[in-house]
Amino acid sequence: MRVGICSRRPILQPCELQGHAYQLDPYVGCEHHCHYCYALNQAETDWREEVLVHQDITAQLDQELSPLEPQSIYIGWNSDPYQPAEATHQHTRRVLTLLVERGFSACILTKSDLITRDVDLFAQMPKPSLGFSIAFQDEGVRQLLELSAPPNERRIAALRALKAAGLPTYVLICPVMPYITDTRALIRTVAPYADTIWICGLALQAEGDRNWQNIRSILDRHFPELSDLYRQIAFSPRHPYWAALRQELCGYQRETQLNLRVEV
Repeated sequence: MRVGICSRRPILQPCELQGHAYQLDPYVGCEHHCHYCYALNQAETDWREEVLVHQDITAQLDQELSPLEPQSIYIGWNSDPYQPAEATHQHTRRVLTLLVERGFSACILTKSDLITRDVDLFAQMPKPSLGFSIAFQDEGVRQLLELSAPPNERRIAALRALKAAGLPTYVLICPVMPYITDTRALIRTVAPYADTIWICGLALQAEGDRNWQNIRSILDRHFPELSDLYRQIAFSPRHPYWAALRQELCGYQRETQLNLRVEV
């Protein structure tokens, strides 16, 4: 994997998530290269071969944080902050160290157990939030769609370790792949270790997008009976499939009293 230098650009970006005004990605691109990822549609490089980093992320971010009051920064919107390159380059750890020094906190989303390396920094933050995304209960299916990401077993072990360390945790079950993701099974698996569980469906924008082309190719080869149905469901948030799933999960929430955030 090559690690190059990205063009000069702001590190802090506006964030649309409730409770967060800003987000950042320590890396431009993601080695996990999940075939369904929306960020692939704007990829600047081939993420199977190269990701990019900021020339001097600490100095530039320090300047961008200077006028801001301490707050929580979301990390992991367009790329995984704990992708394999982080083990060597440690741009995420540099970011977290600076946030701690300035009194900021972080909400992080990852697929990697490398996050447990930074427990010492999270422990110094006011109310951090540490989450894992999981979408598949079957390892064979997971490998079809996100082969380069760590397996669920490692994610759940790391989630358990963060919870045991007394840190706030969450899980994002996303994307729910219709007729492939067993949402209830994943909820049961992660519930003992997650304070909050978010559920979000597969949402696609255009048939020409790279992520849909990837998904369609995998469906055609491994789930041909679903290809045409996916074209109907994934491009339509009002499709009856999503309404039925939402009703099912809301009922399951009432039954179990789990802290589920159903966003399908």
